[in-house]
Amino acid sequence: MTESTAIITGGSDRIGAEICRELHRDGMDVIIHYHTSYAAADALSKELNNQRPDSAHLLNADLVSVKSCISLIEQSYQINQRLDLLVNNASAFYPTPIEEIDEEKWNDLTDINLKAPLFLARAAAPYLEKNKGTIINLIDIYSERPLKGYMIYSITKAGLVMLTRSLARELGPDIRVNGISPGAILWPENMPEDMKGEILSRTVMNRQGEPADIARAVRYLVREANYTTGQILVIDGGRMLLP
Repeated sequence: MTESTAIITGGSDRIGAEICRELHRDGMDVIIHYHTSYAAADALSKELNNQRPDSAHLLNADLVSVKSCISLIEQSYQINQRLDLLVNNASAFYPTPIEEIDEEKWNDLTDINLKAPLFLARAAAPYLEKNKGTIINLIDIYSERPLKGYMIYSITKAGLVMLTRSLARELGPDIRVNGISPGAILWPENMPEDMKGEILSRTVMNRQGEPADIARAVRYLVREANYTTGQILVIDGGRMLLP
């Protein structure tokens, strides 16, 4: 019997890599998408294939291109002749103070964070439908509470919330679509320590989360939440409860 197969965009490192490991431990074959992080993707695939031969695969694509998104899904299906899960994890994140916003930054962030998940989902739908598959979008708590100085990023993640709900309506009942909205899980590079401390002080659990927290949430939505679609699961240590 062909193994259940998942593709994880941006799966080479950080939260994406932990999602790959969690799904792989659960018995799924994983397709690790990467754009420029070949070394990390290759190392992860070797790690997983050492545990279970021919169970992890690499695919490269620039998700800015709709054509590349469609090709990525088609290549993914050809590996095992099935597709059970699409995790839209790839994301662009950098500051865009309002006075510095231009068309290039707008297009760059919206292409990766919002356009790509839509066209990947549409391309994957016919394959996912065959096995009553699932789509999971990685969002952000800043979709509800915009991060100052990151205006475009916050807008794209808010759009991804509506995309998740819209896809759930469009693709149901055979495909479930949900989102996961992480809080303080991994810090952006070069974030000042005082800023980290401020964020954690406004978190009920008063500590940073781990990539495994998100990966386990993905597994839950895939394996256990059979009557759940169009929902956003917030994993933020209680951040949204405080001002």
